[in-house]
Amino acid sequence: MSTAEGAIDRSVDVAVVGAGMAGLKTALELEARGQDVCVLEARDRVGGRLKPGHIAGHRIDKGGQWVGPQQTLLLAQAADVGVESYDQFNTGRSVLHFNDRVKTSRSEIPKMPFLSLLELQRVVSRLDRMAFSLPPDAPWAGPNAKALDSQTFETWITQNVRTHAAQEFLRLVTRSVFCCEPQHVSLLYFLDYVRGGEGIDVLTGVSGGAQEAKFRGGAHQITELMAAKLKTPVMHDAPVRAVLQHDDGVVVRTDRGDVRAKRVVMAVPPALANQIDFANSLPAKRVHLMQRMPMGTVIKVHVAYERPFWRDRGLSGMAVSDSLPCNVLFDQSPEDLSCGILVGFFDADAAVDFTSAGDNARRDAVVEAAKTFFGPEAASPIDYVDNDWLAEEWSRGCYVAHMAPGVMTTFGDALREPCGRVHWAGTETATKWQGYMDGALQSGIRAAGEVADRL
Repeated sequence: MSTAEGAIDRSVDVAVVGAGMAGLKTALELEARGQDVCVLEARDRVGGRLKPGHIAGHRIDKGGQWVGPQQTLLLAQAADVGVESYDQFNTGRSVLHFNDRVKTSRSEIPKMPFLSLLELQRVVSRLDRMAFSLPPDAPWAGPNAKALDSQTFETWITQNVRTHAAQEFLRLVTRSVFCCEPQHVSLLYFLDYVRGGEGIDVLTGVSGGAQEAKFRGGAHQITELMAAKLKTPVMHDAPVRAVLQHDDGVVVRTDRGDVRAKRVVMAVPPALANQIDFANSLPAKRVHLMQRMPMGTVIKVHVAYERPFWRDRGLSGMAVSDSLPCNVLFDQSPEDLSCGILVGFFDADAAVDFTSAGDNARRDAVVEAAKTFFGPEAASPIDYVDNDWLAEEWSRGCYVAHMAPGVMTTFGDALREPCGRVHWAGTETATKWQGYMDGALQSGIRAAGEVADRL
């Protein structure tokens, strides 16, 4: 249920800011505890970083879409609202475009020189060991936290990885997972993210990994169905401009009016929370943390063809490149194979370069990438759609916020700490699968528990 008509003038137990998966889960959990909740959303839709779309007559996800077998909260939530998952197509050889050469491989790890492959396996194992040694709830408090947080992941790569191919693969991982360049992210933050995602192979993998399955009809419908279960409709077109704390409650000021509540849960990314006026009621650590957690930069693209011609050549549709601006593609074809669809990304610096280039320039770059990966048949698509997440006013980027060196050890302990009557949710605050839908659900469960205990 949702509404975007009329002025808002309400008094409730809890106001929830943001109708993404985290905010909706918070609201459902609180309603189940008997609390009166009002969900405020700046957009005209629910879902946040989940977004519906269409290409060639088929529904697609313009935002988050994949689920791995380890993401039990998300799988349970989907089952609760009646949304089925099905496997990502992964039959055949993957394609690697590296050093201007195209190679194929039956492994999800692209072909590379033997010494590079040996080193990559050793380095991934080392990074996993470092990640799993971190305290899960407080990585900033680990024995080597300051040393790890004093350097970028790029610095670590250049100092610890010798072969060019292994270095480039780790840079590709960073762009694909964080949507930022490795010189922009702290080594400590990188490792904590790897820990939360159960290791690099799981984070980047298809079979048994975080990209193993998709949702029939799209992931975005999970949030739509969650919203439909709320007792009180989501208030759309209601961007929050100020949160004013008083001794006996909170006033949340929106473009459509005020909501008075005993507590408020902020279920939006830190960069968006930073735009809200809290009337100097937040601790300095929390303010500085929000100022220092930029969103990743990504443009998600879909390109459709008459049929999935790459399958005729025994290719899975999965392709990666170390130099093309659209550097990752997957097979997104409908189950009935009525057409062929590829889904891919401009990420990190490439997304920044192409955000102002326009749809035609992006389409041309995607088609060129598909031609490089799959041959001349890719030159004639029947449809093209993209979503520039940098241009979304109420996201300012995707998939997740990240931290540069020094941020986690200086301000990280403010990430989940309530500030008076203000509580924090959102996938960035999760202790596991942060940056993913599963992490968003975890954060909503935690925030609802915090609020319920205080109420």
